[in-house]
Amino acid sequence: MIYDVIVIGGGPAGLMAAVSAAENGASVLLLDKGDKLGRKLAISGGGRCNVTNAMPIDDLIRHIPGNGRFLYSALSAFNNQDIMNFFEKLGIALKEEDHGRMFPVSNNAKSVVDALLKKVKSLNVEIRVNQPVQAILNKEGSVQGVKLVSNEKIMALTVIVAVGGKSVPQTGSTGDGYAWAKACGHTITDLYPTEVPLLSDEPFIKQKVLQGLSLRDVAVTLVNPKGKSIQTHRWDVLFTHFGLSGPAILRLSQFVVKALKKFKVPYLEVQIDTMPDRNEEEVFQSLLRLAKESPKKALKSVWKGIVPERYLLFLLDQINVSPTINYHELPHEKGRDMARVLKAFPVRVSGTLPIEKAFITGGGVSLKEINPKTMASKKMSGLYFSGEIMDLHGYTGGYNITSAFVTGHAAGQAAAREALSVKNHR
Repeated sequence: MIYDVIVIGGGPAGLMAAVSAAENGASVLLLDKGDKLGRKLAISGGGRCNVTNAMPIDDLIRHIPGNGRFLYSALSAFNNQDIMNFFEKLGIALKEEDHGRMFPVSNNAKSVVDALLKKVKSLNVEIRVNQPVQAILNKEGSVQGVKLVSNEKIMALTVIVAVGGKSVPQTGSTGDGYAWAKACGHTITDLYPTEVPLLSDEPFIKQKVLQGLSLRDVAVTLVNPKGKSIQTHRWDVLFTHFGLSGPAILRLSQFVVKALKKFKVPYLEVQIDTMPDRNEEEVFQSLLRLAKESPKKALKSVWKGIVPERYLLFLLDQINVSPTINYHELPHEKGRDMARVLKAFPVRVSGTLPIEKAFITGGGVSLKEINPKTMASKKMSGLYFSGEIMDLHGYTGGYNITSAFVTGHAAGQAAAREALSVKNHR
C-alpha cells in the first residue's frame, strides 16, 4: 500500500499534522518510535498542558524570539483562537491564566492527550508505535516513503517530519530528524539549549546559601562585559544548587548562550532587580524612611517584608551590615549599598545545563529552505516539516506548543493536497 501522508512523530506537531491531513481527505500513517503518543504534551505546563497562549498575534510572535515572524503565514490560516476552538470542540473546556496562558479547566494534561488521540483515531489515521525510522526514502528529488530501523520500507506520496529537537529526550526527542533532513539536502543551523537553567560558580551558589529560594516578579538583566544591558525579563527566579532557574531565567537563557559565544568570555553577569517598578534613589529613600520610622528597631525588623527574609539577611551579609543594627547605627553609604543590591544584585553565570535538560532546542532545519505557508521543503518535493525540528523556538508559556500546532496544521493540510493532486494526475 502507498499512503498519501506519513507523519513521523506523535508529539503536538505530529498529532495536529495527522488530524489536518486526514481531515483533508488523505490516508495517513502516524509513526512514533516510542510506545506512547503525546508524551511531550503530557508533561507540558507542569503536567497541566498549556495548550496555547491567548495573546494577540503580534504579541505572540514577539514571544517566539527564534524566527517567530516565519509563522505569520501559517497563523493567518490557523491561529491560537482556532487552537482554542479545536479543543473546545473536542470537549476540552479551557481557562486563561496569567500571561495569556491557556489550560484545560481539568488541569489535567492527560485529558488533552486523550481527546487528541480520540480525534486522530476517529479520522481513521493508522497509528504504529515502537517504529523507529532510519531514513526518508527519496528518488530524483522526490520523497518515496520511509525506511524503518527494522529495514521495513513503507511507501508514501508525502512525508511530514515532526520528531522535535534534542531537548527533553525522555519524550523521544533525540535529534533523529536532523540527519534525515540533511540527507534530503537541508541545512541544519547550530543547535543550542533554550528555556534552560543557568549555571553559576558563585561561592554562595556552591555553598547552597539560597538553594530553593524563589523571588516573585523580579526583573533579571543580562549585561555584556562592559556592563551594558543585553536583555531583561521579568517574572520569577529560583535559586538552585547549581545556579539559577525559574521562568525569568529560562527566558534569558538563550541570550546567555549567544552572548557567551559572541564575547568569548568564561562568564557573564546577570543582575537581579527585586523592585523593578522603582529606581535606585526611590528604593534608597524608602529604606531610610522605614528605618527612621522605627529608629531603635533592628534593620531586619524594619525592612522585613520588602523581600523574603532569607534574601534580606543574605543581602545584608553581602554588604557587610549586621541585621541587628538600627537606624542610628546605619552608615549612610550602607543604605545606598542596600538599595543598589536590591535593584541589581550581580550573579556571574558561566553557561547553561546541557541541551538534553533544556525545555526547547534552538536551531534546526533552516527556515530559508521551508515554505512558510505550507511547511514544504524547498529541497525535495513531498517532504514537509513541523514543530521544533525547524529553526523556530519560543519562550515557555504556550508559545512553542502554539508553533507546533500551527505548523502541524499547515503541513498536514498541504501534504494531503499535494498527495491527492499527485493521485489525480496519474
